[in-house]
Amino acid sequence: MVNTIDLPTDSSTSITIRPVVSSKDYKVFVDYQYDLYTSYPNWVPQLRSEVKKVLNPKKNPFFEHGKIAPFLAYDQKGNVVGRIAAIVNGMHLKKYNDNTGFFGFFECNEDYGIAKTLLDTASNWLKEQGLSHVRGPVNPSMNDISGLLVGGFEHSPSVMMPYNPAYYYEYLSEYGFERAMTMWAYYIHYKYARTEKLKRGVNLLYRRYPALKMRHLDMKRFEEDAKNIMDIYNDAWSNNWGHVPMTEAEFAHMASDMKQIVDPKIVFILEDDGYPVAFSLTLPNINMALKHVRNGHLLPTGLFQLLLRAKFGGIHEGRTLLMGVRQSHQGKGLDAMLNLKVIEDLPRDGYFASEMSWVLDSNKPMMNAMEHMGGTPEKEYVMLEKAL
Repeated sequence: MVNTIDLPTDSSTSITIRPVVSSKDYKVFVDYQYDLYTSYPNWVPQLRSEVKKVLNPKKNPFFEHGKIAPFLAYDQKGNVVGRIAAIVNGMHLKKYNDNTGFFGFFECNEDYGIAKTLLDTASNWLKEQGLSHVRGPVNPSMNDISGLLVGGFEHSPSVMMPYNPAYYYEYLSEYGFERAMTMWAYYIHYKYARTEKLKRGVNLLYRRYPALKMRHLDMKRFEEDAKNIMDIYNDAWSNNWGHVPMTEAEFAHMASDMKQIVDPKIVFILEDDGYPVAFSLTLPNINMALKHVRNGHLLPTGLFQLLLRAKFGGIHEGRTLLMGVRQSHQGKGLDAMLNLKVIEDLPRDGYFASEMSWVLDSNKPMMNAMEHMGGTPEKEYVMLEKAL
């Protein structure tokens, strides 16, 4: 447990760090972000209720194996000037056994001294847990909103993607963080997509593997399809950098949230003789509507704004956030079949563009595929790491 401490920063301001304990503390922790971003027109607010749910051990199954220690920074006048959370991810440690902890929910005023004080606090807490490295930002894991935006600030984030001021990268680098991985968000407008070569290849694949059939997500058996997607994801992504398998409870939690916004016509499951072997998950980019709910509250006017934007064509783009092929079926070109399906079907259902995100910088085949299809690397994100 970290008690209240007063620390000098590199500026002339004395900063008080307080652990978040009470319900009032948690409200302040959540609310701070909405005040900070009032001058950032491209920032899209999460609903405050959703952020609170992520931090609630009774509502977020992450806490079944992980710990989150949030802290707030106050200046001499009692104003909140920053926040951070130190995070232990039990599933990550179980898979990698690398003594790596995480930081997340990082926000601060434009003052390196504040950032340093917050990072010192999180680092010290992680060292108290016996950890030797820290990585982030994650909120609270790689399976949630994570990464730091370092390029593409002129664009609003897509659903479940982060946005932050440019000075965060400067502060984290000055503190000693280095890039552990670069991730890209590719933007494809279907008017400019190049698919002729892709179509020829996919037609050959269907002739070569006649047992392969593509279908949409079936909302009548949503739980069954969601479980199949989880199984494929955990298998397909198991060798990817930073991958941490979702527990059944975590995936069920995520699926329940997604069910509220999913459009089954743009979620595809590829079956081999009836056995699910690959999937592509695209969500409507509801951030196009949430952007106009600036205070993060659905009531009293936010719900009206959200429904109004959604009803009258305010959501005409998607975000393809997950795609996976079972290891037993990798190397056969099934990812090309999924990519073509996304490009061909989304415009028919009113989605004229999609963000493919994210694509790891180490995944050169996928990066090449995106560019050959006419995708543009619109945003750049990083995960950062340092020794404690």
